[in-house]
Amino acid sequence: MRWFFAITLLLLISLAFDLGLLAYAMYVLLGVLLVSRALARTWVENISAVRECNRYSAQVGETVAVVVTLKNAGRLPVPWVLLEDVLPPHALIHEPPPLRVSGDRLQLAMLKHRGRKSMFYQLQCNRRGYYQIGPLLLETGDLFGLQRRYRVGSDPHFLLVYPEVVPLEGWDIASRRPIGEVHLSHRLYEDPTRIAGVRAYEAGDPLNRIHWRATARTGQLHSKVYEPSTVVGATLLLDFHRSAFDPHHEPFRSELAVTATASLANAVYQLGHQIGLVTNGRDAADRIRQEGWDYDIRSRRAARRIGAMLDESDRLRPIVVETRRGVEQLARILETLARVELTDGLNFVQLVEETASRLPRDATVVAVLASVPTETAVTLGNLRRRGFAVTAIVNIFDEYEFEQVSGRLLAEGIEVRRLKDKDAVATICRNYVIR
Repeated sequence: MRWFFAITLLLLISLAFDLGLLAYAMYVLLGVLLVSRALARTWVENISAVRECNRYSAQVGETVAVVVTLKNAGRLPVPWVLLEDVLPPHALIHEPPPLRVSGDRLQLAMLKHRGRKSMFYQLQCNRRGYYQIGPLLLETGDLFGLQRRYRVGSDPHFLLVYPEVVPLEGWDIASRRPIGEVHLSHRLYEDPTRIAGVRAYEAGDPLNRIHWRATARTGQLHSKVYEPSTVVGATLLLDFHRSAFDPHHEPFRSELAVTATASLANAVYQLGHQIGLVTNGRDAADRIRQEGWDYDIRSRRAARRIGAMLDESDRLRPIVVETRRGVEQLARILETLARVELTDGLNFVQLVEETASRLPRDATVVAVLASVPTETAVTLGNLRRRGFAVTAIVNIFDEYEFEQVSGRLLAEGIEVRRLKDKDAVATICRNYVIR
């Protein structure tokens, strides 16, 4: 716009003072600008792009292949187009980065009439997370560099990288013993609301135990088998408040907490027991933009900003995966842990107050904590006094600091386990099953 204003001003001055050569030059320059503007707009509108990924979920260590195909649907060739498949900045920092890129995701190309161009690169997944691949940013313009046009060429895709699951040593699956204490002295009775199966009738079985449908089908008496009402399984409470983690130890300590939680969930699921997850973290899926994009983009920075995920989320609700059995239970928990992010919303005390009424009493509450102030210890102690079986796993490296926080938890009658480093994940439950 400033170019047109300056040319118009010079043209008026040349006409006022009868400067024919200057007026002719301004006419030519104005014509070049108008033609360049029209060509740049035509070129960017005729370009279309399609992105294909060989997978949209992956494990840590796996590689994802991405192919971007560019097509010129216009009648005129496009002399140059700069295409960039955008990745979030946080996915490219640290060493190793969460996503290591192999190949070119930024490329300069020329498209012939009805021509095509492909761009190929690979992403090595080094850390769990929920990553936005794209959108594809297109930039083109005239040959003189006077006009440039930007466009979001394709919708983004979202890559889910599952957290690492570490097999737990000392876990005797054949023993069928759950995580946490089994208070058989308090829960010796069977639960008549939970039928485990059917067996042949035995002398002395009461009438209310007889399974009449099975009896009618087989012609012989059969009795119901109930599940024992014991503390079986676990509800994992993951504290993911930003203030609980020392910034100097990030992202190592928070990723260690997620790895330990995922490993515990996998161990309980493999035993066939109920498992659930409660956390005050933020779900990365909440940051996906819902509004439409503005395609009249004036700069590359604006194009990046429009196509990127939101930086923050105003969600204050806890993330809850209900404690239950089922084939899909572990998959839901791992997907939730893959997307969880540190937040400054609910702290751990507020999380427990918000969700305590939804915690089942027949499953051990396993709290994964990075810091244990007095309020947190008292909150877990109150859960224990309300009849819950509570165990705390403290994610702390320093020995002296662990002694301090474990003292607070032991004073409340809470059993404490220490998560020192990644090697400690495999042995974190050894004391639960070896007695």
